[in-house]
Amino acid sequence: MTRLAAGPLIAGLSGIAYALMSDLGAGALTVAYHGGSSCSTMPEMQRILIAIGAALLLAGLLWPWLSSLGLGRLPGEIRIETQNGVFYAPITTCVVISIILLVVIWFIRR
Repeated sequence: MTRLAAGPLIAGLSGIAYALMSDLGAGALTVAYHGGSSCSTMPEMQRILIAIGAALLLAGLLWPWLSSLGLGRLPGEIRIETQNGVFYAPITTCVVISIILLVVIWFIRR
């Protein structure tokens, strides 16, 4: 019998690596623990997720005011209407939001 090991396919944050083993056409999935700790990255990940959630909550609360700014109706927006549907690409709005976020993050990190 011949055993072929494809090696670790996915290495998770907890140090678990998956190896796919093949035994004459019958595949078996084995899980091996290789140690390692990723606890140092968890607080940073939690901060990022909380910040994203807070930003979405703030945008939702300010939506009536934000919709009156005219974002989505700026020159440079692409809107193609056909009988089958509508294609909308808010290019200028994305650029404006990107510049605003860049300036805000620059002030925060300064």
